[in-house]
Amino acid sequence: MTASRGGAPAAMTAFLIWGLFPLFWSLLGDVPAFQLLAHRAAWCALAVWLLLLARGDLAWVASVTLRQFGWLALGGLLISVNWGVYVWAVVNGHVIDTSLGYFITPLVSVVIAVGILGERLNRGQQVAVLLATTGVLFLAWQLAAPPWIALTLALSFGVYGLIRKLAPFDSVRGLAVESGVMFFPAVIYLAWCELAGQGTFGHGHWRDDALLVTGGPITAVPLALFAFGAQRVSMITLGLAQYIAPSVALLLGIWVFHEPFGSARQVAFGCIWAALVIFSIDALRRYRAAGAPAR
Repeated sequence: MTASRGGAPAAMTAFLIWGLFPLFWSLLGDVPAFQLLAHRAAWCALAVWLLLLARGDLAWVASVTLRQFGWLALGGLLISVNWGVYVWAVVNGHVIDTSLGYFITPLVSVVIAVGILGERLNRGQQVAVLLATTGVLFLAWQLAAPPWIALTLALSFGVYGLIRKLAPFDSVRGLAVESGVMFFPAVIYLAWCELAGQGTFGHGHWRDDALLVTGGPITAVPLALFAFGAQRVSMITLGLAQYIAPSVALLLGIWVFHEPFGSARQVAFGCIWAALVIFSIDALRRYRAAGAPAR
């Protein structure tokens, strides 16, 4: 029981921070989205490597195999796509669409597990996936276009999760490699922006510069909290806690950013919420049947 102390608050805090991210990134609406992504990647890499340096945890670097590096580099590219679409969506008024993406991510992960890992869906999972698919298709039909923001976020993070499963690695160390892979392209792009006279860092208000630098630690902190919590709580607790972030983002999108939440989105979200209820109840039942602790 001692080992689990503090795990649930850490995990929930991580998801709460992720849910509140739109408030932070919306403050940088004047900075081009690609520069925001580059700054986020660069400062995150610096923050993580400085953290590892401070706690003397660098000896593992020499033992990273080429296969591990390749998987983590691919993971870095996918998470960069995820970050890029997310930041673009937030600064362009699509917070509700990001919420939809992260609500359907767990169900996309299930589909990936079936299609690639050969796992089988039980009855409850089949109903959940069918409901979620119905919601997404209905929204696409009503909007006359696929909800590409939500689908890109869900697919990129779902495949990222698959990669981390195929090549398991410590969360913070894995983030260090992933962010390190993206550090140099990010710095090169930011340098090009400066030479082209399009750079924003150091050319505007000092508040924007401070926020860009802060974006690195803010990205790294919830990941560290998540890693701490994931090792100390059951998968049921962690699975249910992950709905905190998109729930908070949805409320922000409606009440703070005043984005439209018409009948099409209401029906789509209703289908997905029903799917998540079925999915969560089924997961809880299976873990209890297996004798797993549900703290």
